[in-house]
Amino acid sequence: MRKTLIALMFAAALPTVAMAMPDGGPRGDGPHHRGDAPFAQLDLTRDQRQQIGKLMGEQMKQRRDITERYLAKLPAADQKAMQDEIKAGHDKTQSQIRALLKPEQQKQFDELQSKRAADKAEWQQFQAWKAEKAAKAQ
Repeated sequence: MRKTLIALMFAAALPTVAMAMPDGGPRGDGPHHRGDAPFAQLDLTRDQRQQIGKLMGEQMKQRRDITERYLAKLPAADQKAMQDEIKAGHDKTQSQIRALLKPEQQKQFDELQSKRAADKAEWQQFQAWKAEKAAKAQ
């Protein structure tokens, strides 16, 4: 249940992260960092950026662990209601994003969504198989 909740929260955040990405993104064909990023004006070395990235990643993991701990205490009905609300918000954002796209971009967007759904289904099958294997081993 927790993993599903985390996956839903992550999926709901993906469009926001994608929209916040600078034009070129991390592929190197655009700006290396956003001008409004907290450390953009500090002219950090590669090593400093890596260390700061590691620290921020650890902070994000800690925050996620704390959130999981408190969400696990919610009754099942509240957890389900929260998942439904997150999914509804995600679906709304996806449809709004799609509406902003040109027809050829919409087709590509739909293909990406289908691929993500297939990947998610495959991942869930793997997790179910892994859990079944672990249960048999005990």
